[in-house]
Amino acid sequence: PGFVLHTTPFKETSVIAEAFTRGHGRVALVARGARRPNSSLRGLMQPFTPLLLSWYGKAELKTLHAAEWQGGLAPPQGRALMCGFYLNELLLRLLARGDAHEALYAHYLDTLGALAHTADFERILRRFEKRLLSETGYGATFETDADTGEAIVPDGRYVYQPESGAHRAHGQDGIAVSGRTLLDLADERFDSARTLAESKALMRGLINHVLGGKPLYTRQLLRDLTDLSP
Repeated sequence: PGFVLHTTPFKETSVIAEAFTRGHGRVALVARGARRPNSSLRGLMQPFTPLLLSWYGKAELKTLHAAEWQGGLAPPQGRALMCGFYLNELLLRLLARGDAHEALYAHYLDTLGALAHTADFERILRRFEKRLLSETGYGATFETDADTGEAIVPDGRYVYQPESGAHRAHGQDGIAVSGRTLLDLADERFDSARTLAESKALMRGLINHVLGGKPLYTRQLLRDLTDLSP
C-alpha cells in the first residue's frame, strides 16, 4: 500500500514517482511509459490516490512493476488540497528513503481523510507536524523544563530552543510560548485560540530548524492564499 507524493518527468514518456509506502517508507520509482496517452498508469501516478504498488530493482531508484487503485478515500479539494500538498512536501523533505514508518503512514491516511471531511485545518496540520517530527527522530519534549527537568508550569512563560527544549523566559533567544501551549501540544489539545497560534509558530520554527532554513514552497503558497482571502 502506498501513495504517490510527487512526480517528475523522466525521458520522453516516463515519470519518476516519489511514493510513501506503508512497509518500505519513501521509495523512488520509475514508471515507464506513464505519460503515454493510453498508459494504464497515466491516471494513477497522482497524489492522494490509494494504491497497491509493486516494483523491482536493487538500486535506490526502483522500477515500478504495477500499480492498482485501491479506492475508499475521498480526495481533498480546495484549501484542503493545498494542505495535502503541504503534507506531501513535509514527507519528501523529512523522510529518508527506505525507512519504514508504519504508524506515520496510518496517521497520514487518517489525516487525508480528515482534510476531506472537515475544515479544521489548523488542528489537523499541527497534529501531523508533531507526529512527523517525532517519527523522524526529532525528540521534541514539551512537558519538562530543559534547565531543571521539572514539569512545565501552565501559567509560566517559556522560550523554546530547537536544540535543547523549553526554558523559562529570561530574555534569551528562542520561540516564545506559554506553558499551557506546551502542555496542550504534548497532549495534542488545540481547543484554545492561543494554543493554536503559539503551536503554529513553534512547529514552524522546529521544522525550519530541521530543514536548515530551506523554505517550504507549499507553506508560502498557503500563506499567500490566506492573505488573498476576503
